[in-house]
This record gives sequence, structure tokens and C-alpha cells, in this order.
Amino acid sequence: MSAARIWTIARLELTQRLRSAGWYVLLGVFALVMLIATVLSFLSFSFQTQTGAGIYSVIVMLVLLLVVLISPTLSGSSINGDREAATLASVQVTLASTGDIMLGKLLAAVLTGSAFLAIAVPFLLVGMLAGLVTPGALIVSLLVLAAEIVIVAAIGVGWSGLLSRPLFSVASTYLVVAALTVGTLIAFWLGGAAIQTETVSKHRPYDQATGQPICDSWVEDSVRQPRFDYVWGFLAANPFVVLADATPTTYDDYGNPLDVFGQFKAGIRAAQHPPEVQIWDECAYRADNSRPTPRETIESSAPSWFVGLSIQIVLAGGLFAGAWARTRTPARRLPPGTRIA
Repeated sequence: MSAARIWTIARLELTQRLRSAGWYVLLGVFALVMLIATVLSFLSFSFQTQTGAGIYSVIVMLVLLLVVLISPTLSGSSINGDREAATLASVQVTLASTGDIMLGKLLAAVLTGSAFLAIAVPFLLVGMLAGLVTPGALIVSLLVLAAEIVIVAAIGVGWSGLLSRPLFSVASTYLVVAALTVGTLIAFWLGGAAIQTETVSKHRPYDQATGQPICDSWVEDSVRQPRFDYVWGFLAANPFVVLADATPTTYDDYGNPLDVFGQFKAGIRAAQHPPEVQIWDECAYRADNSRPTPRETIESSAPSWFVGLSIQIVLAGGLFAGAWARTRTPARRLPPGTRIA
């Protein structure tokens, strides 16, 4: 492999996209969506004393959403698109090796996705300047975004090398992305609902005459609760869960997270704990005085972002390796119907 040949292939791929006016329209629409989302975030969090963390996390989540929606279209036809255009076979008879072609296509897809991240940087800076966004949160969130761009690009390039039709490879890339984002949530909820267990709910009885709780006795009821602690691992591979779980959380004086990342993380980490006895003490000042704070829940559970990122890397690496094996150079046997001139 040669770095010069890899860059040449990537540059040719980028040149084809830069010639299209639709590429600039797409970037403009992306910037417009980011502007609208930033303004709405400021309006939504304006009632809070600490607005910066919430605005920043919303913008980062939106960037990740748009990246996973746009990248499959840009990378899902990079190899089989050249097969249909009769340009891939011409490259395969040059000095470019299989690695040069594959890594060049991947580099072009990553740079294309990074263009959207570059457009989002000014909006991220606005969220930072609004306050309470630590440098650690900024660095980690940007690293996770960059990793997700590479992973989605590798999935798209992999399918484009494995399947002969661009339409099928783009659709397959979207299916994988949908399985990671939406499918993991469905598996989590259905799996937790399917596995239930009986727990105890305790509350104070009420005096029928006065309507006041009787504080020297308890009433116990048997209730069935889903066991999300058995299936919370389904969420590990979700890109949004990886982003929220990896980003450091900022808390207020009561242990509540100040940003959307922390709120997501608290819900994800709470799913790791088995259901406990529910105690509703009507004689106390607060009905939930025995519940831990979100900070205590997060600190008493295990992080899962590195497991989810590993699952994504294995999935993307397998597809990319399959496409590497199918895109041999020099080509000995071409798929049926492949144009060579």
C-alpha cells in the first residue's frame, strides 16, 4: 500500500462529489438545521440558570443524528457505484492495490462525514460559551463523534463492496444503522417486558374515618416489574448511548445532571439495577425519600460505552474485511454484468 495512492483515490472520490451542486445544497441544509436547533435550544433552556450544558448536549446529539442519517447515502455506493460506471476495473489494473482502493474509499467517506462535523463546530462553540461545558466533555464528545463517523463510513464502504447494486448497499447500510439506533431500543423494551418478576410495594394504610395515613403500620402488595437489568446490554451498541455514557457529566448541588448526556446516562445506568421493594411512605415529607440521586445511580453502576464501541468496530470491521476480500486487485473474476469499459 502507498499513502500517495490512497490519497489519490480519495481525492478522485471527493472531486466527483464536489462537482455536484447537490453536495453544497446538502451542506447548506445541514447548517440551516443546526442554526434552527441552536436557536430552539436557547429558547428551551432559557428558563434554567445553567443553559450551556443543555444546549451543547442537544447540539451534539443532533450532529450525531444527522451524521448517521447522511453518511450511508455518501458511503454506501462508493465501490459498486464505480463498478456500474465502469471505472473500478480501470483502477484495478493500475499500481493501486486492494488496500489502496479500500482505504482511499474509506478516507473519502470519512472526510465527507467530517465536513458536517466541521460545520457544526461553530454551533458547538456557542453552546460552550453559554457556560458549564468542561474541556473534558468537549474532547470526549468530539472523539466519539469522529469514531461514529469512521464506523458508519466503514459500514457503508463494506456493503458497497459486498453487494453489486448501489441501491441495495445503501439500503443495507441504513438497515444496520437503524438496527443500532432504533433496533437496540426495541430489543431493550421488548426484552425487559418479556422478563418480569414479582416485587413488593409497601405503603401506609389510611384511616377510613379521618382519611389520614396510619403511620404505625404498613400494607404490602405484590407487583410485577420488568427486568431491564437482564437486557440493558442491548443498549450498549447504540451510538447515542455510547455518546452519552462516555461524556463526563456535570451535576448540580442535588446530584441531578445538568445536560442531556447526564439524563440519558442516569436512565441507562438505572436499568442495570434490579427492581427493589417500592416504599411509599405517606407519613414522610417525601414519597421518594429512599431513592438514590441520579449521581449515586451513575456512580454505583458500570460504564458500557467501550463495550458498545467495540461491538460497532467489530461489525464495521467484518463488513469492511468482506469487501476487501471481494475487491481483489488485479481482478481475476468480475461479478456478472460488470462493465469494464
